[in-house]
Amino acid sequence: MHRPDDALARGIPRDVGAVPGASPRAAETWLRIVQVHDRITHRVDSALHRQHGLSLTAFEALRRLAESPGERASMGELAEALGLSRAGVTSTVNRLVTEGLVLRERAAGDRRLLHARLTAAGRQRVDQAAGTHDDLVAHLLAMLGDDAALVTDALARVSSAARTRR
Repeated sequence: MHRPDDALARGIPRDVGAVPGASPRAAETWLRIVQVHDRITHRVDSALHRQHGLSLTAFEALRRLAESPGERASMGELAEALGLSRAGVTSTVNRLVTEGLVLRERAAGDRRLLHARLTAAGRQRVDQAAGTHDDLVAHLLAMLGDDAALVTDALARVSSAARTRR
């Protein structure tokens, strides 16, 4: 006997997991996260280099300093905020010091502790570059549409779970 719903269901998988994209495997989700990060990073880095003579890492360091109390932060605080090693943040700060965008200062209470402080030129450069960065990121992330809040919340949970515990 032929059931009417069989004709409608012909060729449609019964298991949602068999539908590509319906229930992605962890490897697929990981690939998409890496691709999105790499592609957005490349696009934003290229735009910042072209228009402001800054790498994305340099821009992020300047922005973190601009948002820090007194526009200064320790190398450890910058490394943590940027997700860089101490050597990586030192290299970035060295370039910014050479360009006159940042100064190095010793902490008053502990002369061993080194801080980076934004200069007036650094403040001007980060202010100019912020529009380019923010507009391009907003344009690219607008592709999330109504899912933006859901994706942001989900990624925040994963980020929190993956955070290095000290």
